[in-house]
Amino acid sequence: MAEKHHNPETGCGYKNGTLPSCAPLAAAYVPMQPKDSPQYTGEEALTRGTLFPGLDLPFMNLVNQDHPYAGTPLGELMALDFMIKELNLYLDTHADDKTAFAMLQEVIGLAAEGKRRYTQQFGPLEVKDLAWCERYTWLNGPWPWEYAERSGK
Repeated sequence: MAEKHHNPETGCGYKNGTLPSCAPLAAAYVPMQPKDSPQYTGEEALTRGTLFPGLDLPFMNLVNQDHPYAGTPLGELMALDFMIKELNLYLDTHADDKTAFAMLQEVIGLAAEGKRRYTQQFGPLEVKDLAWCERYTWLNGPWPWEYAERSGK
């Protein structure tokens, strides 16, 4: 049976790409942090773009020093969500690291509690948060940038 979407010119199916006949060769390297490597705090990780200092390889030696929501409740939630993503990526390659998994579970709990408190005080962050509201409040302020302005950031 012929493979669906078969390209008769290359002999490849739809899941295979093609290269020009004289394509250059390259050896890609993706650094991978060892177990129990040092970690930035959530706020610093969000600013730097990685949870792991060993993977902090600034492009052209440019380093973010701050982000617009640093020190605000929204900035704290952003940092926790960033840590969750970073730990999830780490655990994809280090699934047996029980310490990292425990940290992921702890950060997920902190983020859920933080989001609950944030939405009670400031309103929904996502449209899905309206499921627990008594009325449609999506357009009510303050918007995140208004909150940052009010806090002096």
